[in-house]
Amino acid sequence: MKIGKVAILGAGAWGTTLAWLWSKDGRQVLLWGHNVDRIARMQKARENADYLPGVRLPESVHVTSELGDCAGGDLIVFVTPSTVLREIATRLGKLIDNPRAVLLSCTKGIEHLTGMRMSQILREVFPGHRIAVLSGPNLAIEIAQSLPTATVVGCDNVHCAVSLQGILGSSRFRVYTSQDVVSMELGGALKNVFALAAGISDGLGLGDNSKAALVTRSLAELVRLGVAMGGHTNAFYGLSGAGDLILTCYSQRSRNHTVGRRLGHGEPLAQITASMKTVAEGIPTTGSAWECARRLSIATPIIDQVYAVLYEQKKPTVALEELLRREQKAEQL
Repeated sequence: MKIGKVAILGAGAWGTTLAWLWSKDGRQVLLWGHNVDRIARMQKARENADYLPGVRLPESVHVTSELGDCAGGDLIVFVTPSTVLREIATRLGKLIDNPRAVLLSCTKGIEHLTGMRMSQILREVFPGHRIAVLSGPNLAIEIAQSLPTATVVGCDNVHCAVSLQGILGSSRFRVYTSQDVVSMELGGALKNVFALAAGISDGLGLGDNSKAALVTRSLAELVRLGVAMGGHTNAFYGLSGAGDLILTCYSQRSRNHTVGRRLGHGEPLAQITASMKTVAEGIPTTGSAWECARRLSIATPIIDQVYAVLYEQKKPTVALEELLRREQKAEQL
């Protein structure tokens, strides 16, 4: 598979980091963002001061606010918030002029009401194209500091996955392959809900014992719901499941953990989100996961309590007490 031009849709921290990472060898990369003023500043300063300050973009990165510029990309990478992926994909679908383009989703979420994964949305909008997914425990700022990390690229076409592995991987960005796209996407999306719970635990000052128990039971809940949604048990113990869960539940740099911690401190959700430049995907994903669990009749006590805190104004202390009052039973893994 030959990849000449890479187009990245989404000029937040992650999209900007991937543009920087994949252009370091001189590869031509288009980086698209919807905010015209921010894009103009990035074009002038060669830096995304809002989301990734101090990281200079190579000259091989062309920053644009014109979506049509991305239509001819050989690899088109979606790094948009999950809530707008369908809209942006639909807009691009009317412009795309490269029938051989591979579409790569780096967005972690589940669509509201439909319960669809991001690759399913792309498949619906671009039925004739190969669709792949990138997911793993990857903090943008650490990658931009050239700190080593590992991730997974998934595609139902093994040859496509291996080709992308060779194209996108490096000594500091180690890429594994998988054909289990379903498990990858569900692990990457659901872990954000549990990161909110872990942040709430830290905000309430519950300590390390409590947090370890919470994260362990979160993994069990992730696997239970993920399998019901079509994933495979073993896959959830990999980089895009347990690996990503551990990172987002413990890192102070995790947006979802930060939101949870502030909720635990007593801040209203509206105040928290109004103060943030970035999107905490766990917020919309909690609603979607709660809907999926109801539809499939799956017990998800942690998701249920996070949902109640976010959408029913339940106090985090009350949510905690209800979790602690649950009947004690045999551990099931």
